[in-house]
Amino acid sequence: MREPTVEVAADYFQSYSVVGLLAVVGVLFVAVAFGAGRLLRPVVPTPEKLLTYECGVDPVGEGWAHTQVRYYVYAFLYVVFAVDSIFLFPWATVFAAPGYGATTLVEMFIFLGFLAVGLLYAYKKGVLAWT
Repeated sequence: MREPTVEVAADYFQSYSVVGLLAVVGVLFVAVAFGAGRLLRPVVPTPEKLLTYECGVDPVGEGWAHTQVRYYVYAFLYVVFAVDSIFLFPWATVFAAPGYGATTLVEMFIFLGFLAVGLLYAYKKGVLAWT
């Protein structure tokens, strides 16, 4: 008779073997797709195709351009609030479960408090003023 710990370990590693097999199948799928694309695509390089292309305008002058930091700050704030919304949806489902109401409510207010402090800091620094 086998010991129960051996059976538990076998079940544990069998579940990982399924994950490993799925990872191998995924890597093979991507490799076959890239290989098929490489074999099937036409390769006809022309001088026009080798030019740098940006927004339909041929590049003129230097490649250096000044970009204002506020665009990056707005993008960063967007990412912060997108992540916030990603955390709010699962929280809403857990909040509805019995026995988790008060705990999850306090945790979410702490989380939203951190975001509010960050937004207040950005406002005080004048980052949100579009000039």
